[in-house]
Amino acid sequence: MSIEAEAPLRQARNSAAFWAATGRSRGHEVIRRRGFLAVAGDERAGLRVLLQEPDPTADDLAEITELAALAKGPVDAEDPFSVTDLSHLGEMRSWRMPVMLRPPAPVAEPVMEVVRVNADADLRAAERAVIAGFELSRFEPYLAGEMFPTALLGQPGVAVFVARLDGEVAGACVTVVEDGFGSHYWVGTPEAFRSRGVGRAVMLGSLAPLAGSPVTLTASKAGRPLYESLGFTVTAESTWWASRS
Repeated sequence: MSIEAEAPLRQARNSAAFWAATGRSRGHEVIRRRGFLAVAGDERAGLRVLLQEPDPTADDLAEITELAALAKGPVDAEDPFSVTDLSHLGEMRSWRMPVMLRPPAPVAEPVMEVVRVNADADLRAAERAVIAGFELSRFEPYLAGEMFPTALLGQPGVAVFVARLDGEVAGACVTVVEDGFGSHYWVGTPEAFRSRGVGRAVMLGSLAPLAGSPVTLTASKAGRPLYESLGFTVTAESTWWASRS
């Protein structure tokens, strides 16, 4: 199978690795089945469900339905294969986003400083940048370490990057390496730093360690042109669901 055809499955596996690492670092329950991975969090983090196969079993779907009914907070679900209907989970909105793939290739130098996070102060700055960049109201008021606990830095395959502009952390992202593929998450820039090349810089800096590997991501409409300019191409569409509340 070509890497293009593999992309949805690789994105599914990588997303599962990322959310399992996030769940473990937060102390939340991680549930792993053949057809899905779920992380059952608290009132603010909620429940995250990631389909792992295009053909989840009836038992898989029944368990997902039960988990959603018991969720302490909002419910978010992702199907990289776009074949399973999860609209029955409750009052959900749904949308599609492209799964994109970048083959192994050299990476240009960013025009500003981009560093891998090793210190807690930078991790807190990355956390705040992502919360602001994605307008994650569920994590407001801000509680240090709630979204990105310090333990996240010690999870296998996980790296957090920040870009600095004029001495301030202006953007951040998370990368995960799983079974030879990389992937990007939470590529965020607060509004005050947008349109200044921060997103491109943080992508270039975080892609550099992955230049020898294929890399996938799921792109927002706003982010897609940037990713295409960096060598990513659309290979499939992923369907997402989220609680309306």
